Amino acid sequence: MADPTEQVSLPDVPDPPPPARVTYLRFLWRSLMLAFDGTWRFYAWMSVLTAIALVGYHAWGQQLLNGMQVTALTDHVSWGLYIANFTFGVGLAAGAVMMVIPAYLYDDHDMHDVVIVGEILAVAAICVCLGFIVVDMGRPDRMWHILPFIGRFHWPVSMLTWDVIVLNGYLVLNLHIVGYLLYMRYTGRRPRRRWYVPFVFLSIFWAISIHTVTAFLYQGLGGRPFWNSALLAPRFIATAFISGPAFVVVLLEVVRRFGAIRVPEGATQTLTKIMRITVLLNLFMLVSELFTALYSGGAHAAAVKYLFFGSHGKAALVPYIWTAVVLNVASAVLLHHPRSRTSSRWLIAACVCAFAGVYLEKGMGLIIPGFVPSTLHELVEYTPSITEWKITAGIWAFGLLILTVGLKVGLAVWSGALRDREARRAAK
Repeated sequence: MADPTEQVSLPDVPDPPPPARVTYLRFLWRSLMLAFDGTWRFYAWMSVLTAIALVGYHAWGQQLLNGMQVTALTDHVSWGLYIANFTFGVGLAAGAVMMVIPAYLYDDHDMHDVVIVGEILAVAAICVCLGFIVVDMGRPDRMWHILPFIGRFHWPVSMLTWDVIVLNGYLVLNLHIVGYLLYMRYTGRRPRRRWYVPFVFLSIFWAISIHTVTAFLYQGLGGRPFWNSALLAPRFIATAFISGPAFVVVLLEVVRRFGAIRVPEGATQTLTKIMRITVLLNLFMLVSELFTALYSGGAHAAAVKYLFFGSHGKAALVPYIWTAVVLNVASAVLLHHPRSRTSSRWLIAACVCAFAGVYLEKGMGLIIPGFVPSTLHELVEYTPSITEWKITAGIWAFGLLILTVGLKVGLAVWSGALRDREARRAAK
């Protein structure tokens, strides 16, 4: 008879896979822990950004307490630094699609390796845009007036409602794409194409739409002749395809030096080729606008003359726009110089010039001249107050915080440094 105490060997049975909810919660928890862990450089960078964001938050509290009188906005100039930064931020978010198009439409393998960087940038840029909209409202608690079924959304008549749809829709699309791809890579599973490819192609169309709708928002104001140009929307798209790639090129250089993934040279070269075309296209359209306004005259010419040369002794915007022109021309020269193909310093200098030039041109050089001179031909100038600059710096710092944490977690997952061993072991 067999000894009952004798142990019988059993076949190895793999552990059952952990429940999806447990794996997802573990992913969120480990991502949160990673967001607070890093080197002394990481802590120094995050501390500086947090301090700036808190200064901006305090200034916004003062604005909520005392009203919009703490800003330099008036009845004559009702849109200022906040909307200028919003307009630029929308272009930055739309320009991030220049990584998505080569990666998915043209199957660029080099770009596909780092496309997650552009998608995370789009999320951070849209958060910045929404932040500027909130602070510009003055009374954000009244936002419920435009909520569907609660207030009056006025869709599709109001262009503002179109802007609400495209901005929030673009944010949701990119959050889904980034979240799904990172979670699937974290668990070691192949992502299902039906759950992200349609949304990727939709995001490409949506990226173009967010800046087109923003341009239409200005073009549709008949009482502001400075914005009544059919070239405004194409210029918005062209400048978006300058600022977005310029920022991404610098970002990829930072990732190459401090990140955990390999950044192929082909990705940077593709973005640089795009910029070489768009910087010249933007300058050509600028010259076309200037010729139309200055040669033919008309109501449009008054704002252009004030912007570039001043009017009746008032010239607050002249330094902004001429600095933008010099920077844009300098970026075109640097990008087409042979050294930019071999020297990363030359390329980064070109990107910084392009980014700063577009920021000034689409910011103070676009929004304020729409109000000066006024519809009654009054020259009431606008210069941002200290409170506006503090809030602006705080919002950009908040956006950089989101971008830094997103890249830290995203690149760790993308490189395989952060992965779920239990789910991978069960999958095998």
